[in-house]
Order: sequence, then structure tokens, then C-alpha cells
Amino acid sequence: MSTPLLVTKLYVPPPRPKAIPRPHLTGRLKEGLHRKLTLISAPAGFGKTTLVSEWVAGAGRPTAWLSLDDADSDPARFLAYLVAALRTIVPNIGEGLLSALQSPQPPPIESMLTVLLNELATVPDNFILVLDDYHLIDAKPIDNALAFLLEHQPPRMRLVIATREDPQLPLARLRSRGQLTELRAADLRFTPSEAAEFLNPVMGLTLSAADIAALEDRTEGWIAGLQLAAISMRGHQDATSFITSFTGSHRFVLDYLVEEVLHQQSERVQAFLLRTSILDRLYGPLCDAVLLDSSISGQETLAYLERANLFLVPLDDERRWYRYHHLFAELLRQRLHQGTAGFVGEAPCGLPEVTVFHGRASVWFDNHGLELEAFQHAAAANDVTRAERLIVGKGTPLYVRGGTAAVLAWLESLPAPVLDARPSLWVMFASVLSIAGHVTRVEPKLQAAEAALHGVAPDDETRDLIGRIAGIRALLALLAADPHQIETIIVQSRRALKYLHPDNLRERAATAWKLGLAYQYQGNRAAARRAYTEAISASEASGNVHVNILATTGLGNIQEFDNQLSVAAETYRRVLRLVGDPPGPVACEAHVGLARIRYKWNDLEAARQHGQLSVHLARQVEIASFVSSELFLARLQLAQGDVTGAIALLAETEQSVRQRNFWFRMPDVAAAQVLALLRQGNLAEAAKLAQAHDLPMSQARVHLAQGETSAALAVLEGWRRQVEAKGWEDERLKVMVLQALALEAHGEQDVAGRLLSEALALAEPGGYVRLFLDEGAPMAHLLTDAVARGARPAYAGKLLAVFEAEVQKREDRSSLPAAQLLSEPLSPRELDVLRLIAQGRSNREIGEKLFLALDTVKGHNRKIFGKLDVQSRTEAIARARELGLV
Repeated sequence: MSTPLLVTKLYVPPPRPKAIPRPHLTGRLKEGLHRKLTLISAPAGFGKTTLVSEWVAGAGRPTAWLSLDDADSDPARFLAYLVAALRTIVPNIGEGLLSALQSPQPPPIESMLTVLLNELATVPDNFILVLDDYHLIDAKPIDNALAFLLEHQPPRMRLVIATREDPQLPLARLRSRGQLTELRAADLRFTPSEAAEFLNPVMGLTLSAADIAALEDRTEGWIAGLQLAAISMRGHQDATSFITSFTGSHRFVLDYLVEEVLHQQSERVQAFLLRTSILDRLYGPLCDAVLLDSSISGQETLAYLERANLFLVPLDDERRWYRYHHLFAELLRQRLHQGTAGFVGEAPCGLPEVTVFHGRASVWFDNHGLELEAFQHAAAANDVTRAERLIVGKGTPLYVRGGTAAVLAWLESLPAPVLDARPSLWVMFASVLSIAGHVTRVEPKLQAAEAALHGVAPDDETRDLIGRIAGIRALLALLAADPHQIETIIVQSRRALKYLHPDNLRERAATAWKLGLAYQYQGNRAAARRAYTEAISASEASGNVHVNILATTGLGNIQEFDNQLSVAAETYRRVLRLVGDPPGPVACEAHVGLARIRYKWNDLEAARQHGQLSVHLARQVEIASFVSSELFLARLQLAQGDVTGAIALLAETEQSVRQRNFWFRMPDVAAAQVLALLRQGNLAEAAKLAQAHDLPMSQARVHLAQGETSAALAVLEGWRRQVEAKGWEDERLKVMVLQALALEAHGEQDVAGRLLSEALALAEPGGYVRLFLDEGAPMAHLLTDAVARGARPAYAGKLLAVFEAEVQKREDRSSLPAAQLLSEPLSPRELDVLRLIAQGRSNREIGEKLFLALDTVKGHNRKIFGKLDVQSRTEAIARARELGLV
């Protein structure tokens, strides 16, 4: 569940009806379309937004516009609005990113942006993305994300930033590369001729050339100053005297002119301006709700203010939503909080009354489903009870739905006595910090919550808080990525489930999933199955789709481990239905599960498709699931005879695992590496790796490769006793198959035959094929004996038929020229490129070697991949070797 988005932030401000044409500036903006970034940086009141909105209206390119505010400093909220803005020109873009944002622990911003950038790279038309008021962003992660976006910006995209201060971006590097267009205050100030046109025809004055020159000189071409001066002079008979007396800095001038502007308005309009200045965006019914004054209409007053040019900016074409000019709004708020209404006949507007206005605004936003805005006004009203209720919401808390930065800022502003009086706020503080990635700050908040709860009479609410505290500690242990923390996850999760209220299904679902994951890491699969089942039930009842996806994926893993392949496949397909289309990164584990199952059934094409999609999704967010995906592809490469490619991929996977401290995946990586090394004939390295990671099955395979059948049987017998005691059905089946081969090699054919019969009985319900096929000729010999002895003759006969088909396929391929195996043969030049790819050359190196442009090399790559029906270099090399092309 995501927080509703305010669509007015996505509207391109409509051009002003009497705007001054500025062709010298729009020309520079047009010229900037040849560069990555256009930066319009100047203080308030220099017409940045007006200039950009009028330029994009005539730029002839689709434009995505995002008007930023303080709340957008939350990275999740920023990204959600960024996608929403882009969807105004590219519908349905960003599904993967939005899906990732729903995670309780979203992946790194750069990973999510990579997903979005890949989609943007496919947009066929040139387009513009405008970020207006970027100075309101105060978050280093967002600055870093924008720098990443600029570094990898798609060629058809141009970024425009309007801001009062320079953003923390690599401007110097962009400037030196000729990738930056800049407009600053000196560029934006009105020229004398523009000032003359603005003051007389537009503002309706009749100033002399001398007066215009004097005022332009006094304001230094500052557009807001000229506008304020023009409004003020409407009530002065002697414009020259007014201009002559007009001196001072911009801030002093603005204070003076606002006084003049306010005093020229009726008391009712002055009250409207001051009291509605608490709102970032203005809408007639909203203003009515804040003022509660039936004698004045919000929408009519807004229409009047626009006609009077009183610094009101329309936000939509229907003239329903507006905002005040930023600097004008700041000064109105300053006067409001100073406790002076600024006009005669009105009582001072003190801080208590301001909180009332904020409270009314909060109610209106809440009633209209704008929860973040409702919370922000409740916080401004110092209504702690209401603010907390709005954060908790009706299901998923606000801080999980894009409000992390706003909620964290509010919690950090509260004094300790307020938090102590409401221990639930300490617990909320800890939750928000964990989501924001401030893991080291979480435990002190939990301890403060426990101290605040000390001595409080136990009831359902306090017990639930104790459960939530334990649930957060379980999460901290999970995030530690430390094998020694597994028991902590289990203990704290159990404690959480003991204390959490039965109706707190959202927390119970998440906790049960963490418990299931810990049991799975521990190898207690029966307990993991129970925990995952509980998590699925609670998540379905609470509507927590994300936890439902995670727990259902975990259940699929357990079913797969228990050799229930058809059941597991259906469970993984249920995950994909929950994720929806297009699939988000969270679907990667389900896809790799289906890839493994299809591989076990010898449906290699379907396995390849699921495996490739899994890798694609997992690499977008760099979660631990990428390990499963890459291990599967390496196994597929081995099955297709590409040993070199498998070893190279496994080396990359190992490096990634070590860099990210995914300790729990190293044994799986090592086991796959042993298989590849044995296939390569590197027995010494395989033995070393199997021993270092204490891998019994790998050690047994090394012993068999060395001809040490007794040693292999000894290892396998001990390992079989362990897996049977633990109830690990998949490992039991694997060890029995390898035991049968070891016994055959040891000369105990009868015992080997009986054991193979048992293995066939276990494997047949699951439909296993590759488990036997991957063992090669020795297994084919054992199966022939099984058929002769009448042991599972139908199943064993089917497996033998697959063996024979594989042999025939290899013979058929070896007897055909490679060209006959392709629907469209490779050209001589494409063969040259393919051979260099097989040598590991980069595109640039291939271009230098063959005297080809880089784009030409990439074009050859696309044609080669298409003809070979592959999607990557690794697959191209494997396919080429299979066809004898390299």
C-alpha cells in the first residue's frame, strides 16, 4: 500500500497570459538540449519556474515535471514522485522500482534507479525531466541518486533543475565535459527593455523611461522586486518619489513592499493571505476548512488574488490548485508566527491560533486521503496524539509508505519527556530508524522504550509494544548477516509472537517470516514450513502483500527441498501472480525456483528463460537472491558443456558474495565451483575447496574422481545419516544417487542396484531427470541394470531413453556443419567478432582489432545474439562452442 500522491506536483505550470518573451534565455535552454543537465540556479523571485514552464511549452518534447517540497527529502517518496512524473509521458514505467519501494527494507537507491534507467533507455522519443525547487531537498542519498542518474543518463533524456542554491552534484565535472548548461541570477534579471515592458503593459503602470531605469537599477532586475514595487505603486500618486525613497537590500526591500501590498488589501483578504500561508498548496475547499469563515469563499478569493497578481502561482489548467510565490509565503508565515496580523482592526494572530489552523488543515487532508499532508499539519499543530494515529494509519504505517523522512524528523524534534509519556513513540522511533538504515541508533531507542514501560501495568497495548520491541531486535539480528545471530533471530521472533496482540496481523506476519527464514538458515525445515505458513495466513488477513510474497517464496523453497517439485512449482507461480506484471525484483527468487525445477525435469529451455529473468531481476537491486540465480546459470552452463564460462561466472559470484558479506551463500558457491573444477580436471583445487567449506558431497565427488571409492563411501555414509536425521529429503536423494555410483565403482554392483532402486522410488513422484542424466555414462550403465532387474522399469526406461536422446543429439550436431544448425548463418565479419568475444575481448578492444566503430561492434553483437538465440556474451560463447564455431 503506497501513500497517495498529490497530482498537482506533477503539473507543468501553465504559461502566464502576459508573460514577457525572453528569446535570449529560451535560446540558451534550447541549446542546452545537447547537454545532460540544464541548471537554473538563482535566489527566489528571479522567475525560474516561469521561464522553464514557458520554455517547455514550446520545446516540442514530452516533459515530465516534478515540483518538489520539503517532504520529498524522503528517498522513497522522492522516487515514487519521480516515477509518477515520468508516467505522465511514459505510462506504466517504473513498476519494478515501485515494487521494490514496498519492501520493508528497500534495496539501495542506485539499484532501484538502475531498473528505471534501463526502462528509460527504451523510450523512443527525446524527453525532458524537470525538477523544480530542488533546494528544498535536504538528503544526501537523493543527491547521490541524482548524480548516479546523470552519470548513466539515457541518451534521449535531458534533466532540468530549478533551484535557489546549487545542488550537491558533480557540477565541475559536468562543466569540464561540456555536459552542463547554466543560467544564474545575472542571466535571469530583467534587462531595461524587459523591465519597461513588464512594468507598463503587463502591470498596467505608466512610468517614464527615467522611472523605469531607476527602479530597474534599484532592484537590479530582480523580477519579484519589480512586481512588488509595481503592486505597491498602484496606490501612490507620485511614482517618482516612491522610487526615489526606495532603497535597501533585497530582504529589506521585500519586507517594506509586503507591508505596502498587505496594507492595500482589505482586512478580509489580509486575513486570508496570512492564515492560508500555512498551506504549501491552496485549494478553495481546503482554504474554507482552514478559515471556517462563511463570509469569504476560498475559491473566489484565490481567483481574485490571481487577477490581482498577488504572487499566486496556478498549479493546474483548471485554476483549482495554487501556491503562493515561495518568498511571499515565507514572509506571510513569518508575520503569522510573530503574532501580528499586519492590518488594522484585527486581533493578533498568536501561535495557539496558528496551531488551530494546522489542525483544521490536518482534518481536511485526512478526510481526502492525503495522509502525509495530514500528518505534517498535525505535527505542526503539536497534536501528538493525532500525529501518531495518522502515522500508524489503518494498516501499513506511513513511514513504510514514503513518509520516512517526515516522520523521523518529527520524532527527532520531540523532547524525551514526551516520548517517555508515550512508549509507543520510542518503539516507532526504532522502527523508523531501522527502515532509514540507521541501524546503530535503534537499540538505544528500544532500551528507552523498555525504561518507559517499566512499572506500567501490563495490558494488551503494553504487551503488544513488548512484542514489537522483540520483533525489531529480530530484524536487527537478521540485518547483521552474522551466522552467530541466527539463534537471536529465533529467540526474539518467538518472544515477539508471544507478546504481539492477536489482531496485530501485520507485525505477526513479518515476524513469522523472519522466524521462518532463520529456521531455514538453521536447517530446521519443518519449523520453517510452519512459520512460513503462519506468515502467509497473517499477511493475507492483513493485506500485507510484500510479506505474503516473501513467505510464499520461502514455502516454495521448503517444498522444493522436500522433493515436492510440482507443489513447489505451483507455489512459485502463485508468487508471480502476487507480484503481478511486469514482475518486480522480489519475483527473482520464484523465477530461479522455477528454473531449478524445470532443470530437474530436463526442460532446459524453460529453465534458461526463468533463470535469465531471475538474474535480470536480482541484479537490479543486488539482493542476496542474485546468488541463487547465478549459481543456476552456472549449473546450466556446465550441463551445456561451457566449463570455462561456468568457472568465470562463479568467480564473479564469489566476489560479489564476499563483498556483500552474504556468508550464508558461500557453501553453495563453493559446491558449484567444485563441480566445475572437477569437470575441468583440476582435482587439487576442487579438493582444497571441498575441504575448506566442509562439503561432504563435494568431498565424495573429489574422492571418486581420484579413484578413492572407499573414502567416498565413508564420507557419503556419514552424510546420509546426518541428512536423514534432519529430514532433508533432497539431500537424502542426492546422496543415495552418488552412493549408488560409488558402490558400482567399488565393485559392489548388487548393493549399488538396490540403492538405486530406492533412489528411483524417491525420485519418481517428483519427476527427476537431470539428477540422473548429469551423472553421465556410469549412471546410464546402472539404469540399464535396473531395467534388466525390473526395478522401476517404466521410470528407469524413461531415463534411459533421455540418455539415448542426448547421445543422439550430440552425434547429430557433431555431424552437421554449424551453418546448418542456424536458421540464419553468421556472416564472416560476425564470425570474426564472435571469436574475439570468445577470447574475452571488450567491445572497444574488438573495435580496435577489426578497425570498427564502437556502435558498429554493438550492432554486430545484437545480430550475433539474435542468430544464436541468446541474450548475453556468456550464452553466446556457450552456444558457439556447442556449434563448433569457436
